[in-house]
Formats: sequence, C-alpha cells, structure tokens
Amino acid sequence: MWTKVKWGFRIVVILIVAVFLHYILPQRDIVKVTGVEQISSFQTSWPLFYAQADQGTVVQDTFSLRLIQTVRKRTWLFGLIDRGEQTLVYRNQDTGWIWPPFFKFDSSDLQAEAAKMAQDQPPGWAVMTHYGWRIIFITVYPNAISLRPIESPDVVLIPWVNIIILSFLGFVVFMLRRMWLQFWERTVDPAVANAEEAWDAVDARADAARAQTQGFFGRIGAWFATWRGKPGK
Repeated sequence: MWTKVKWGFRIVVILIVAVFLHYILPQRDIVKVTGVEQISSFQTSWPLFYAQADQGTVVQDTFSLRLIQTVRKRTWLFGLIDRGEQTLVYRNQDTGWIWPPFFKFDSSDLQAEAAKMAQDQPPGWAVMTHYGWRIIFITVYPNAISLRPIESPDVVLIPWVNIIILSFLGFVVFMLRRMWLQFWERTVDPAVANAEEAWDAVDARADAARAQTQGFFGRIGAWFATWRGKPGK
C-alpha cells in the first residue's frame, strides 16, 4: 500500500512539472501573419495566463492587449510530417524582468513588425517563437516572443533551447538524487545501524538480567524445595 502511495505521489509531481515546463518553455511555429489587432479595454479573470501589461496601459483592472492573427503550419516530428494549416491568434505582451524569464520589453516593435508582414502581398512565412497555450473557452492566448521571416515553410526547426534546458534540468535532478543517496548512505544508514545495535545491546542486557533474576529465584526455590523434602521433627 505504501509503495502505491509513493508511486502515485511521484507520478503527480512528474505530471505537474511536465505541464509547467510545457507551458513555460519556448515553442516555435511556422506561420503567415494575416493581421494585427488591439483590444483597448480587455479585462481578464485569468491572470495566471497573462504577463504584465505594458507600462502606461494599466487602468484599474483593464489594459490594452495586442493580438497577432496568423495562419500556422502544423507539423509533427520536428517538421518532418505536414499536417496542413490552422488559424491561431497570439497575444503580444511584455514579460518584464521577473516572470516569465524571457525579458521581453519590445511588444510595440514586434507589433509593428507583424503589421508589416501582414501588409506584404502575398504574406510570407515566418517563425513565431512563443510560450503558453491557446485555451478558447477562457480566452487565453500564447504570448509571442519574437518573429523572424523565413524563405520556405519547409524549414526544419530543432528546439535546441529546450534540449539544452531539459538536459540541464535532467543533470540537476541526477546530481541531486546522487547527493541524496550519498547522504542517506553516509548519514542515515549508519545512524539506523547504530540505533539497531544499541537496541540489540539493550535487549541482550535485558535478557541477561532476566536470566540472572530467574537463576536467583530458581536457586531460592530449589533451597525451599530441599526443606519441603525433609521429615518433620
């Protein structure tokens, strides 16, 4: 039972970490920018999925939200399998200095660049770097980080940044596990062994005292038995 509880806890922790990393790690899409939009009085009840508003745009609980409308090229296996096109809207917000750690302050420049791409005829393909999810029923958009034009939509995108980050995190987890195992082997196991030895010594002393006591009373009982065996005067 305890083993199942431990594995259940581990699986839950792994799922939480995986969902968090999938949301926060940068992703890249091959898109055509078809238009830009700005919602001047946008109020969100889901602040978890929105970065900080740009400086000067906050008015109580509302702020201006820039949107970039695109047609996305959907692929599988690092661009090796083409799945056609899909419309997708990105938000364009600064992330600031704290969180998420993309240090984005150029939302206005990115919006202007996206508007220029939308005006080009015909619209060219570009690589949109972003993080986050598109959740339609609660009006959540992925946040655009950068946009760069490419000559062909068939370019293969290898997520080197994510590979490096995940490799580093895997190395950190491996080293922490090694440190924990060494700590357990050098500190906890000897302490447990010493405690077991001390407990065994206490048991041995208790058994010896019990045997000694039983021997003493046994000798007294034997002495009384000798008196019961003598004839009365």
